[in-house]
Amino acid sequence: MAEQKEAQKIQIAIPDNMKGGVYSNLMQIQHTREEFILTFVMVSPPTGTVTARVIMSPGHIKRTIAALEENVKKYENKFGSIKQAEEPHGKGSIGFKTG
Repeated sequence: MAEQKEAQKIQIAIPDNMKGGVYSNLMQIQHTREEFILTFVMVSPPTGTVTARVIMSPGHIKRTIAALEENVKKYENKFGSIKQAEEPHGKGSIGFKTG
């Protein structure tokens, strides 16, 4: 008979300065062979400020994408289809971009 592994519970603490979250209206994605770097920016012309930077392994980014896709499906099943935002146009436009 195979032994069942007991689920490990991990308590996650959110530092006080992060409890409110951050807003981002632009994201840059860079990658190396070993990692993906997601830089989140709040652009309020004429400037922008980095609000968060997340670095993940390629394997973890694939799991993150799958989790996002699953949660978008759950959201749309509950609230209806999400209309994809148009691509930003013109010089100085803001939005989530790759590259």
